[in-house]
Amino acid sequence: MSEIVVADGKPLIWASRIAGHPLPARVPGSDLIWSLSAAMADAGRSVYLLGGEPGTSERAEEVLRERLPHLKIAGNLSPAFGFDTRPEEYAEVCDEVAGAAPDVVFAGFGFPKQERVIERLRPRLPRTWFMGCGAAIGFVAGAHSRAPGWMQDTGLEWVHRLAMEPRRLMRRYLVDDAPFAVRLLAGSARERLRGRS
Repeated sequence: MSEIVVADGKPLIWASRIAGHPLPARVPGSDLIWSLSAAMADAGRSVYLLGGEPGTSERAEEVLRERLPHLKIAGNLSPAFGFDTRPEEYAEVCDEVAGAAPDVVFAGFGFPKQERVIERLRPRLPRTWFMGCGAAIGFVAGAHSRAPGWMQDTGLEWVHRLAMEPRRLMRRYLVDDAPFAVRLLAGSARERLRGRS
């Protein structure tokens, strides 16, 4: 269960405005990984980079060290695809992260895998903060590019990501997410109308 949930997607911001309860801002994981890492560097705390394609977390560590030289990086690991379906490999991944005892773990596997990994690690690291950050480790590493600012501001970042990774994201964005977004926005409009009556 999450202790803090932020609005990563633009549809959440739109829905909150339509419902008459506007959220203050969009907080994407790809921005939060930088601000949290900077805060950890200032506080003398450590982070662990967990996720991404092979080599991605290692490159992300290099980039973070270049930009935040005082940041303590407890470790990095980009497990092989499907590691969570192989019990011995899954246990090894968890042992490695737990052994590093970081203050913050950035888990970048996408929903819902990152939440499952966090749930498994949490009992072993009760004082550690976890952040499910999706593709943020890949963005830090330069493995993926962020959409231009105007696309982020207008809610079209998903179009950029779909163009970059059509095979991986087509089903997620067009089959799974689009109908949910429509229902979310319609539900927000109904809530607003009920509030007026």
